[in-house]
Amino acid sequence: MSDEIHYLSARGLARRLRARELSAREVVQAHLDRIEETNPHVNAVVTLVAERALEQARAADERLASGAEVGPLHGLPVAHKDTHATAGIRTTSGSPIFADHVPTTDDLVIERMRAAGVITLGKTNVPEFAAGSHTFNPVFGLTRNPYDLARSAGGSSGGAAAALACGMHPLADGSDMGGSLRNPASFCNVVGFRPSPGRVPSWPVPAGWATMGVQGPMARDVADVALLLSVLAGPDPRSPIALETPGAAFAGPLDGGLAGMRLAWSPDLGGTVPVDPAVTGVLEPAVKVFADLGGTVEEACPDLSGADEVFRTLRAWQWDLSLGPLLETRPDDLKPALRENIEAGRALSGGDVGRAEVLHTALFHRVRAFFGRYDALLLPVSQVPPFDASAEYPQEVAGRPMPDYLEWMRSCYLISATGCPALSVPAGFTRDGLPIGLQIVGPHHADLAVLRIGHAFEQTTRHALRRPVLP
Repeated sequence: MSDEIHYLSARGLARRLRARELSAREVVQAHLDRIEETNPHVNAVVTLVAERALEQARAADERLASGAEVGPLHGLPVAHKDTHATAGIRTTSGSPIFADHVPTTDDLVIERMRAAGVITLGKTNVPEFAAGSHTFNPVFGLTRNPYDLARSAGGSSGGAAAALACGMHPLADGSDMGGSLRNPASFCNVVGFRPSPGRVPSWPVPAGWATMGVQGPMARDVADVALLLSVLAGPDPRSPIALETPGAAFAGPLDGGLAGMRLAWSPDLGGTVPVDPAVTGVLEPAVKVFADLGGTVEEACPDLSGADEVFRTLRAWQWDLSLGPLLETRPDDLKPALRENIEAGRALSGGDVGRAEVLHTALFHRVRAFFGRYDALLLPVSQVPPFDASAEYPQEVAGRPMPDYLEWMRSCYLISATGCPALSVPAGFTRDGLPIGLQIVGPHHADLAVLRIGHAFEQTTRHALRRPVLP
């Protein structure tokens, strides 16, 4: 029975729980068993609260039996990203500075998931302070790719993506500044969605008006991502940029054809981003599916000039804002790349930040005009297949040297700078059996349209059904 349970969709589990065909205790125990079986291979779940989860499951079963109203995620087990504060459960951010930190309050995304009925299993691994798209840290070590244990699971939501791929839980919360929901989803053959800024309000955060980093959902299929988004989305008075559309807008069916849709395909963002041929070799045939579904596909790319400066400037500013005090008090406990990022933020002038915002606005209007001609942009999620897990980051891509740990992520972080919603959906495998994701980007605030396009592609291709084979 547990083999059947741990790869059921969240929607299927929720239906069977409500119908009392399964108990929350059965579901939680099956996923705890799966963690025990697979986690030693990949190191995805790093803090486990099994007894607490089983107690919550017992309470969930009693609540349903009493006839009380239950939430849309009633009884579903989830391990949360270790950068998201969970009251009463250790939250380390992958840093030795916070190795024993136990918050007293939940982040807003955790608050909403618990209110919807989620049962917390524990926490998923991250890079130190979620910096970078390869999941390793000095507290818990390295997370490995379930499809090839010698490869990276991506990051910073790498633990979440690997856990989903292994069937450790059906849904996951993550966050994304430069690709942290999309890159690990691509690497682990699951679905990650970077919503529009404000779609999933964040609290508490030091800069409530900032739009570069967002929180969002991951799952094994697009419809489950939409289900979790329906819980995470919606206004909240604690967020100054929260969008007013209620989360229920994402709870309905995603079905619908692509007839008449105009889709732009850019394999390398107009020649500005190097991409490994193994990636384009998978994606070139994959995008032909959209024409078969009734869409029109042509090669085109928006003008993203200035996006590099926008992203790197505003990212460095935010690092200094959030971690600057630690550079003064605990510099030796920060990895070198983090220290460099914070120092880059400290070196910025008001004029530097102002220039970035002017470029940011100009970029928005050019992309807005582009989406006046196209309904979506298709491009690679990651510029490389999952790389050697012993490396901090790929040293070169398609023969071009990578000067730092951000450069190989440009296919994601340039999109972050646009503020557009972006989905990573499984698109196939390399000859070596490594997963490759397709990135689907939509116009400003067109989150639901992006999910519908991804769902149509997914239902036709079915790549997400290929599971990893672990020792």
